[in-house]
Amino acid sequence: MYQYNDVDQQLVNERVAQFRDQTERYLSGQLTEDEYRPLRLMNGLYIQTHAPMLRVAIPYGTLSSAQLRKLAEIAWRYDRGYGHFSTRQNIQFNWPKLHEVPEILAELATVQMHAIQTSGNCVRNVTTDHLAGVAVDEIADPRPYCELLRQWSTFHPEFSYLPRKFKIAVSGARADRAAVAFHDIGLRIVSQNQGALGLQVLVGGGQGRTPRVGQVLEPFIDDRDLLSYTEAILRVYNRFGRRDNKYKARIKILVGDLGVDRFRELVREEWKRNRNSELRLTDHQLDAMKAHFKAPAYRSVARSVMLDAWRAMDPEFNRWYDRNTVAHRQPGYRVVIISLKAAHQAPGDASAKQMELIADLADRYGFSEIRVTHGQNLVLPDVLEGDLREIWRALVAEELATPNIGLLTDVICCPGKDFCHLANARSIPLARDIAERFDNLDYLHDIGDIDIKMSGCMNACGHHHVGQIGILGVEKSGKEFYQITIGGEAGNDAMLGSRLGPAIEYDRLVDAIESLVGCYLRHRDGDESFRLTFKRIGLEPFREAVYSHA
Repeated sequence: MYQYNDVDQQLVNERVAQFRDQTERYLSGQLTEDEYRPLRLMNGLYIQTHAPMLRVAIPYGTLSSAQLRKLAEIAWRYDRGYGHFSTRQNIQFNWPKLHEVPEILAELATVQMHAIQTSGNCVRNVTTDHLAGVAVDEIADPRPYCELLRQWSTFHPEFSYLPRKFKIAVSGARADRAAVAFHDIGLRIVSQNQGALGLQVLVGGGQGRTPRVGQVLEPFIDDRDLLSYTEAILRVYNRFGRRDNKYKARIKILVGDLGVDRFRELVREEWKRNRNSELRLTDHQLDAMKAHFKAPAYRSVARSVMLDAWRAMDPEFNRWYDRNTVAHRQPGYRVVIISLKAAHQAPGDASAKQMELIADLADRYGFSEIRVTHGQNLVLPDVLEGDLREIWRALVAEELATPNIGLLTDVICCPGKDFCHLANARSIPLARDIAERFDNLDYLHDIGDIDIKMSGCMNACGHHHVGQIGILGVEKSGKEFYQITIGGEAGNDAMLGSRLGPAIEYDRLVDAIESLVGCYLRHRDGDESFRLTFKRIGLEPFREAVYSHA
């Protein structure tokens, strides 16, 4: 992990002091609500339906065990005993008291954490693959590039007031697990024929009110040009992006209006002026950053001789192993994905007790590191195969071992109307209803991989546009309805889902999902995936299955 130096720590400490003063002046009446609003947003503090919400940055989804323990402590002391991990690999606290937020930020600063740029029209948290550094299909570790972008963008004076918020994702593997095609800038690490590493640059992707798949701006740039090229894109956006209408202010709208070819011309013109400036990274700078992410001291071990025996004698462990662990690039190790999708809990929520357990497991069985996934789960990235059974038992005891990763009940959803004042409909109760309807694990595993992504409004915090089954909450005459899309894909074959038909009322939605699943099972060819079945048979059979008995 990247470790703060004295400058990093001073910067965060000074920000805490500034916000403490701003909050005290607001509470004493010296600052108006309008004056305080941009100040709190720059520190990740929202005012939601019931209480303030504090969004804490987890850069590229990587946590130390000490940081996770601090988050658990904050949940105990300042919230209601839990936190919510979001699809942007951050954590949100839904019940802090406004006057205590400066104290929370001070606590975070003691473990190199903050809430800087988790809101506002600036460069937000840079995200990446939750398997970065351990994936078997990795070309190169994307985390050094993420950290360089984080440092460059933090408090950047030119980009603190962009036309709209700005999101960047970096992928370093052959399989895109970072959804780079749905970010304002998406970066893929690629190699040329001679083996030289560089970056493919995509631009103009995003979801929300006007979803777009990102377009390739440059098929290859030298990785030393990471910052200079990114700055060129942002300068063009800052100059030409619309500020008169927030719904038309994202870079995807600008790229669509200009066309990607004209946008590329403008970026290249800007890039010529600063490509060879101090922004061009040196080999020394790249190597120094990569040194922060060097592989831990793995043990040289053979595959565990007991693993096959454990799997054979214990079907429950075997089911968890198949679903909630994935291959590791280091022989004798495995990656453990911790499900935050138990049937009775809100997707992405973790209690303070659960966080403390996961931190303990990371120390005892790993290298004190935890990852946050886009799917609102947590990861222990470096686990010896011989320790898997003990880890599984510990997770079972705290309801963290539901073997449903990638299955129908591994639902991604935003907080919805239960918390967010922007939402049109609830998300969390529907996720629970889905979990209850599909509670038979044998049936779930027979169905196979299907992802459900659910948003309570058009802002698409639940990424419904790219779900194999996407659900969007809408309001009609004061009642909750839901639009369904199917066939979305966030990875290598990025595409937006196709709308199924008219919106469905709350009480019928889970029945509709069951009908979709039944249609898939009737039409699939052998072990064919939901996505491939949809591509083969099209939308109409699914539409007929859902609406024929309406």
